[in-house]
Order: sequence, then C-alpha cells, then structure tokens
Amino acid sequence: MKKTFRHLIAAVALVLPAAGFAAESGVPLEKAPIDIQDTESIQRGAQTFVNYCLSCHSANAMRYNRLMDVALSEEEIKGNLMFASEKIGDTMAVAMDKKDAKGWMGAAPPDLSLIARSRGADWLYSYMRSFYRDPSRDTGWNNLVFDRVGMPHVLWEWQGEQVLKVAKDAKGHESKTLELVTPGTMTKLENGKANTAEYDRRVADLVNYLVFMGEPNQVKRHQIGYVVLMFLFLLLLPFAYFLKKEYWKDIH
Repeated sequence: MKKTFRHLIAAVALVLPAAGFAAESGVPLEKAPIDIQDTESIQRGAQTFVNYCLSCHSANAMRYNRLMDVALSEEEIKGNLMFASEKIGDTMAVAMDKKDAKGWMGAAPPDLSLIARSRGADWLYSYMRSFYRDPSRDTGWNNLVFDRVGMPHVLWEWQGEQVLKVAKDAKGHESKTLELVTPGTMTKLENGKANTAEYDRRVADLVNYLVFMGEPNQVKRHQIGYVVLMFLFLLLLPFAYFLKKEYWKDIH
C-alpha cells in the first residue's frame, strides 16, 4: 500500500510542473502534434537539436547511441549528429563551461534531458513559436509564453520576426497577439496573413525529439506492446471461440 502511494505521489509530481508552467503566462497553449512512432520526425528533431540547441544546452541523460532506437545506424549518427564527442556511447554533453555561460548569459542554460517531462510538450511547442522582437531585452527578444526569457530566438532565421500586439476591450482587459512582420526562410506572408506551416512542422519535430529524449525506451516499449497484444489476441481467440460454442450449444 505504501509503495502504491509513493508511486501515486511521483506521478502527480510529474504532472504538476507541466500544469504550473502552462498557467504561468496566462497564455493558452497550442496542442503539440506529437507522435513518438514517427521516427523520421524524431530524426529531424534530433538534427535540429544538435545544430541549434546543443551548443548551449546539454542533455546529460541522453546517449547518442539511443538514437539507434529510431532507425538510425551508428554510421549515420557519427556522420550527421556527433560534433562534440568521439564515442557513440557518450552523453550529449556541452563543451561550454557553466561559469562562462553564467557570465555571458546571466545564468547557465539548463540541461534539456527531461525538459519535455517537466514543462510538457504543449508548453515547448507554444514557446518555440512565441518569440517576438523586444528592444528592451539584452538579447533583443522576448517570449509571449515565458516573459523576460533570457534565451535568444535561435530559430529566428527560420521563423522570421514577430512583434507583440496588445489590445484592450471595453472593460480594460488586455489581449496579446503576435504578428509576423518579417518572414523567415520557413514562413511567408500571403495576402497579409502569415503562413507558418513549415516552421510549425520543424518545431513539432524538435519537440517530438525532446519528448523521445525524456524517455528513449518508450518507442521500443510501444512497439513491443503492440506485438504482445497481437500475440495475446491470436492466442486467446481460439479459446474464446470454443468457449462461446460451449456456452451456447444448448441454445443453438
């Protein structure tokens, strides 16, 4: 009973941070189109992660060889994703010293190994799509989901530049929206409206990878689960059929 209670507390502890972060800005979060069975999406997300995130953020609980779980060979991992390590069994560490990072940025960038489990996929998806230009910030960027964020917008060339629009209704309630003013390589303005579909897909790939990274064995676990369920179904189907015949033989 005590063991079950401890497990329940642990499960609640994992859920509460995500709920808290979702409410901290008061901004509705967008639903992240996550599919951990989409190995190609996770592969693209891993590429984005090592190219744009790993220079500052570490992932010390994630080893490069776990990417073999999403259909990447050892040669593909070494050739395309390993830029700061020599052994495929190494963790995704960052070369930047924590003291230097704190001096340059005010705080050392957090490890992202479990960021999807603590923040939640919807929060991450909304966060990466909510940067806007803010001249008052040292980096020149702010974020609608995470106000006064210290991180600059590392994907701004893909998304382009957004600005914050604040409007008030008759009761004085403020509503904040973002407007794309300068398109990026993955966004465009069509008849005055922003088309961000391509950028949104790339952000979804990145978040998909972060979800995978938080629990790499879930992909194999799900695959094994489907096989086990199919095996049980095929194993029990004949028994269920003959049991049904036995029960209903006097009626038929």
